[in-house]
Amino acid sequence: MELRQLIYFTVVAEELHFGRAAIRLQMTQPPLSQQILQLEKELGVKLFDRSKRHVELTNAGTVFLQEVRHVLTKLDEAKAAAIRAQNGMAGRLVIGFIGSATFDILPTIVRGFQEQFPAIDLILHEMHTPRQIEAFHNKEIDIGFVRPPIFDPLLSLLPIYQETGIAVVPKSHPFAQRDSLSMKELSLEQFIMVEREIWPSWYDDIIAKCHAAGFEPITRQVVKEIQTVIGLVASGLGISIVPRSTSNFHTHDVTYVTIEQEAPRVDMSLAWRTDNNSTIVKQFLDTSTKLIKVNKLQ
Repeated sequence: MELRQLIYFTVVAEELHFGRAAIRLQMTQPPLSQQILQLEKELGVKLFDRSKRHVELTNAGTVFLQEVRHVLTKLDEAKAAAIRAQNGMAGRLVIGFIGSATFDILPTIVRGFQEQFPAIDLILHEMHTPRQIEAFHNKEIDIGFVRPPIFDPLLSLLPIYQETGIAVVPKSHPFAQRDSLSMKELSLEQFIMVEREIWPSWYDDIIAKCHAAGFEPITRQVVKEIQTVIGLVASGLGISIVPRSTSNFHTHDVTYVTIEQEAPRVDMSLAWRTDNNSTIVKQFLDTSTKLIKVNKLQ
């Protein structure tokens, strides 16, 4: 059974006249009749009752017409979906993201992209930057919200923004009443830190800024996620330095205090495989660039 036979059958069923059907199909009547006979033979059922002056659908033909119309509609939908996918209007995009991206940039970009491309299915996985690099190598993700620097020839980066660090202290801490403080004033505090292997550039910059202020930081606890840092600070176990955007993560039990001048700095970037030529990836990067400019995130 061929697709053209189904189309021929549908047109004959609509016209109930082989001559008119042949004209619509831009063919002659004899080969059209032969194709319908061949289809009936293959199906093992009679689709039309024919006479010299009259053509009617049989009961089997009526039922078959309903199913064929359904198949042809699905084929048209499949064709349209394939064209949308080729044009970057439909498909699937797997995104890795660091937890702190949810405090500002991730919701803005994801919401804007979904509004523009509602037929693209976004799959999001939270993972720290080293895990994302591994996921890129394994082709598990297409886009990543990462913390550079990243020195990997497989990956390309689009800088999003740079932000300064900010101190986070328990609500009951004396520093909670301050508008700002210096790094040196943190010398006697116990730090809650994100593990170095999770976020090496941030960890190293905090240590370097402490050394520049003349002290070795006292590390009370190291954790894997920035959200956990905030939770432990809220518990009164110590203080920390976090990216400024983290202050969008509100809690009644901590206060964010600006660090004067020598505060650590941190970058956010989008990453993707350099060899990934997907139209959808390009659409996501283009949309992100526009949203970054509109929201003045750079």
